[in-house]
Amino acid sequence: MISMYNIKPRFQELLKPIVAFLYKLGVTANQLTLSAIFLSFTMGVGLWFSNVWHLGFLFVPIGLLFRMALNALDGMMARGYNMQTKLGEALNEIGDVTSDMFIYIPLIQIPGVSAEIISFFVGLSVVNEFAGVLGKVIGKERRYDGPMGKSDRALAIGLLCLCLYFYELESIYINTTIALCIGLMVVSTFIRIQKSLKDG
Repeated sequence: MISMYNIKPRFQELLKPIVAFLYKLGVTANQLTLSAIFLSFTMGVGLWFSNVWHLGFLFVPIGLLFRMALNALDGMMARGYNMQTKLGEALNEIGDVTSDMFIYIPLIQIPGVSAEIISFFVGLSVVNEFAGVLGKVIGKERRYDGPMGKSDRALAIGLLCLCLYFYELESIYINTTIALCIGLMVVSTFIRIQKSLKDG
């Protein structure tokens, strides 16, 4: 299925010069991972106060783009400069889930948005990533399959916040968009588990 993950190799190719530059500065892969978590926290704070600080909506799509770059850079640096460790892998997985929670929970502050829908969205984000990690336990590798993985969720919410910065969207459009993402996450999770079982 189509996913943002499919364009990851091309995106990483563009980031190669940055990886080399950061390595020369003495930056480590784990520092990049922690930076992505901190950036996600600041995005969440901005979104939480978006009712009084409208720029908070614009901060999210810009921040998500940088977060995606940081997530790609930490993996590239770890693999390219022999920085792969169990701590780094744990930080990466826990950081992804924590970052999602920092960013997506504040969506409940948007007027008219269903708290129940946001709860399902955040909860399924965690389940979806767990299903990916489960691939290593019952299969052969970490799974990234499906139409609504981490990068796809970031794209969807980033575009939604961009629209909210420029337009006053009716709550029905916001809730419907997030509900659609929830449906796609269910499909994505099912696909990841199914492929992990086949690999096992």
